[in-house]
Order: sequence, then C-alpha cells, then structure tokens
Amino acid sequence: MYGLVGPHGMMTWSMDSELITFSLVALSAIFFVVDPFAAVPLFLAMTKGDSAAKRRGMAARASLTAFLVLTVFAVAGAFIFRALGISLGAFKTAGGVLLLLMALDMLRTRAPAARITDGEVEEGAEKDDVAIVPLAMPLLAGPGSIATVVVLMGRARDGDWWQVVPVFGAILVTCVVCYLVLAAASQIDRVLGRTGMSILARVAGLLLAAIAIQFIFDGFADVLPGILRPDA
Repeated sequence: MYGLVGPHGMMTWSMDSELITFSLVALSAIFFVVDPFAAVPLFLAMTKGDSAAKRRGMAARASLTAFLVLTVFAVAGAFIFRALGISLGAFKTAGGVLLLLMALDMLRTRAPAARITDGEVEEGAEKDDVAIVPLAMPLLAGPGSIATVVVLMGRARDGDWWQVVPVFGAILVTCVVCYLVLAAASQIDRVLGRTGMSILARVAGLLLAAIAIQFIFDGFADVLPGILRPDA
C-alpha cells in the first residue's frame, strides 16, 4: 500500500497534515481568547432576574453578533492596517502583548480588563438586553479576539489560500459553543462552581500565554530583519 503512494499522494498528505495542524492552532487560539466559560458568571450577574428563555435569546443574539464582528475583522483587518500603514509584524507583536496581559489576569482568576470592566458589568446589569453590548462586544468579540483572528488570517495569507478556511471554521465553532455555554449558564455555574471556574480560567490562561508568546515571536521575526537591515 505504501509503495503505491506517489509524489501527488505525498503532497496531498502534507496538505492534509498542515490543514489539521493549522485548524487546531486556529481553534485553540480563538476559543481560549474568547473563553465562553469565563463569560458565564458575568452573564449571570448581568441577567439576574431574567427568565431562562430570555437568557437563551440574548445568548443567541450575542453569539451571532460575535460571529459577524470577528468574521468582518478576519476579512477586512489586514486591509485596514495596510491602509493605516501598520505592518502585520507590528500588529502580531501588539496583539501578543495584549493577549499576554489577558492571560496573566486569567492566571490570577481575575476578569481581564481588556475584555470587560467592572463598570461595564454594572451598566449591563441595569440594561434590559445585554446581548449586543456588553455581551457580544466587548466580552466575546473584544480587542483580544479581534487581534487573534487578524493575526491568524495574516498567517493564512502568507501560506496557501485554503488556510483561511480553518480560521472561519474556528470562529463558527467558537461562537456555536458560546451559545451552548451561555444558554446553559445556570447549570454550568451550578455544576462547576467557583472552584471549577477558577481551574478552567487558569488552564485557559496558561494556554493563552503560550499563544501570546508565539504571536510576539512571530511579530519580531517579521519586523526585526527590516530594522536590522533597512537597505535589504
């Protein structure tokens, strides 16, 4: 069987392997920076007194809005930064630093201020519908998740065109999970409790820190050659 595999078969296997690897990278990066489980206690605090049906409706609208926002930035982000004269390498570095700050807050089991502030949570608790603001933006589709999809799309464009597919797939899967988690927020909070949420936050923070460092390294690799050899 193996002897029948020719050059085209090896090329197909290589593409499949790269696709699987990049898909896992994209899904883990987007999922852990959006982190729907971390949104559960904040969502419950802002919707205290609302019925389960109303919460499910807000969860659906928030997840859909987050999907649209992240998709738009995935498509248009590189063009926006190019128009502003910002290199992708610089944005990778800045995005990595932002994700690292968020990861450090998560490791300390604190809600990252880059995602949502106490004032925004208090303001959300006074609103009748928190689906769009602050749940979808900035809690789910905030600066960190926007930076992540832009960086991943930049990496995909540097490779083969088909690598953009896993990015959109990862956004879709993450937003579907966001709906499922938020729709069952009361049950999840009851099962996991404060200790379970803290453990999940630390694990997610550790993985997010590793992703952030990789983004920073990638940004330096893109920027430093031009700085060290400006005439090259």
